[in-house]
Amino acid sequence: MNTHFKELDVVALLKNIPEEKLIIGQVGTIVLVHNDNTFEVEFCDMKGKTISLLTLEKKDLMLLHYEAEYA
Repeated sequence: MNTHFKELDVVALLKNIPEEKLIIGQVGTIVLVHNDNTFEVEFCDMKGKTISLLTLEKKDLMLLHYEAEYA
């Protein structure tokens, strides 16, 4: 399946990033698409305060879905 990521998509992190205190499964939002493979992702706490804003590659992210989309 070829997943197309876009701005404001909700994603989960597929790797730990200890220097940013981020763990696998941490949920973030794509805030900027640099290209088909690189994205600026914002991670926030439960109060909406930004924990980290990072440039990440597609291979390190999983797109989350709220409902199934069928072709």
